Amino acid sequence: MKNIALVAHDGKKATLLEWIGKHKAFFADKNLVATGTTGKLISDALKQPVQCMASGPIGGDQQIGALIAEQKIDWLIFFWDPLSSQPHDPDVKALIRLAVVWNIPVACNRATADFIIHSSLYQQDYKREVPDFSAHNKRMTKE
Repeated sequence: MKNIALVAHDGKKATLLEWIGKHKAFFADKNLVATGTTGKLISDALKQPVQCMASGPIGGDQQIGALIAEQKIDWLIFFWDPLSSQPHDPDVKALIRLAVVWNIPVACNRATADFIIHSSLYQQDYKREVPDFSAHNKRMTKE
């Protein structure tokens, strides 16, 4: 798992940056993708490139969701703020839904992110099972 998407609501950006700073060495050889401001902050903190999408509320969450659907993301770290209302809440739910649909690990808080980073599966060349949606895709066609 080398391609990691990182997202954080404004109320969780400091938490994500602190957590990433604690694990700088882990991220050194990873391809990172993030939503707008979060990506800039992460790039500055890690001193490495981060592919920055649009800000979450203006489409960044959906851009990352598209990358997940295209099998270009291996892990999603999304520190979302459960105590603040978000105007783009449907986008947030759609992003997490896509991560579940495509069977990629999702960390929505620091504890889960710690478990994933320290998992022996992450240290191996773990091959996640990619769902086969061919039957779903053919459901409306006549054979």
